[in-house]
Amino acid sequence: MTLADLRRLSVRKQISISFELRNGMECVVDPHGVARVPALRRVPDFNLEEELASAREFRLEGLAGPDVRPRAVPRAELETMASAAGAGAAAAHEEE
Repeated sequence: MTLADLRRLSVRKQISISFELRNGMECVVDPHGVARVPALRRVPDFNLEEELASAREFRLEGLAGPDVRPRAVPRAELETMASAAGAGAAAAHEEE
């Protein structure tokens, strides 16, 4: 799963997805697909793709339906969600 996959999922589902970086900061991908590290105050000394690769748990916010509270999701579940969102996008693109 890449940062592009995470961004695509957040836009399609209109949710915020956050994960903790190894240095203790947090990355948040908003419903517009923009990845931000709110605590960052200087040029980063890390790569978000590498940080994402090491993340094991994610927090989803803004889910529609009966469970609108933020919830923690393990990496495997998020990868499944991301691949499903990517497959739906590919099918829609082929129909055009």
